[in-house]
Amino acid sequence: MADSPTSALFIIGDGVEELETIAPVDLLRRAGVHVTVASITGIRRITGRNGIVIEADILLGEESGPYDAIVIPGGPGIKAVRAESKVIECIKKQAEEGRLVAAICAAPTVLQDAGLLKDRQYTAHFSVADELPKIMADAPVVIDGNIVTSRGAGTATDFGLTLVELLCSESIADEVATSICVPETG
Repeated sequence: MADSPTSALFIIGDGVEELETIAPVDLLRRAGVHVTVASITGIRRITGRNGIVIEADILLGEESGPYDAIVIPGGPGIKAVRAESKVIECIKKQAEEGRLVAAICAAPTVLQDAGLLKDRQYTAHFSVADELPKIMADAPVVIDGNIVTSRGAGTATDFGLTLVELLCSESIADEVATSICVPETG
């Protein structure tokens, strides 16, 4: 992959949490990552949970991986993502091949469905704590091997910058953070 640009596939459907999609996509693209957004709905126009329309690049099934990362944003539309067997197959293969699989908010439930959270540390939105009882509730982002999870819309920038660091480098993540005026922490 050294000769290819770093790549990420985002998988979304109607009801996706817009901030959990747009913030990481934006940050990765600023870092030079080739990001492809795939719709599970059969049409490219996705309506997010807050009525914001997102135009996906492709339909799920049209992707031409492999990708360095597959990212699944959360939101109330995650039920439809969970029901899509192609998503489960895609992320299982990604994990088996040692490439990054990332999920935010309620989307770690998809990782659970795929069997990827067994014996792993993770975080997720408190609304899915019944299904994911081992949520690290105080961690904005958790990295465990090639699995990256985050809590929700409020941690979307942290999540995106973590993905930039893992896919590119710490220095590129720092440059992107500086360019968008992320406050420095002690």
